[in-house]
Amino acid sequence: PAAAPLPEEDCMKLNPSFVGIALSSLLAIDLWASKRLGVCAGEGSAWGSARPLMKVIEVSGHGIPWLLGTFYGLCQSDSSAAREVLLNLLFALLLDLVMVAVVKGLVKRPRPTHNKMDMFVTISVDKYSFPSGHATRAALVCRFVLRHLVLAIPLRILVVLWALIVSISRVMLGRHNMTDVLFGLVLGYALYNVVEHCWLSPLTAPALFALW
Repeated sequence: PAAAPLPEEDCMKLNPSFVGIALSSLLAIDLWASKRLGVCAGEGSAWGSARPLMKVIEVSGHGIPWLLGTFYGLCQSDSSAAREVLLNLLFALLLDLVMVAVVKGLVKRPRPTHNKMDMFVTISVDKYSFPSGHATRAALVCRFVLRHLVLAIPLRILVVLWALIVSISRVMLGRHNMTDVLFGLVLGYALYNVVEHCWLSPLTAPALFALW
């Protein structure tokens, strides 16, 4: 007897599209390369002795120190121009936290299997990997600082290097895959444009500035 035709969904599985094959291959390469680059993922890793230093860098890009430091500076500032910049930095950091949490909750990509869950102050969505909040924050803060603070060239270079080192450390510590970090950098870069577009000033948000 003639064989019954395969359901449409089975035919699609047996004949995957070129795009599907390409995406699967890129994902496999991402997972393989990320594991190879996770040289500080544990004390017994290739660069395990550098893990404490990587964790210090991790804290430097964490949201809580940045939020607390910005809020403290806002409370202590006696300059209207400085308050405007700090208030917008606070807005940028809060926007970053919300956007990263939303994307992580939607994508729900698990962290790399070689990650050691000993991160500094985590919340529920931090069990997910995509995107890297540290990379997003690093790119956002880097653009913000370079745009709104007058810094000498050596300091501007240090700010860029800090953002790059924070991002690279996420893969080295085994916290994230490479695509998590790359998307995080792109997202942070884009979020800065949102902050600039919605810039808070005494004219656009008088009620906020009245509080300070």
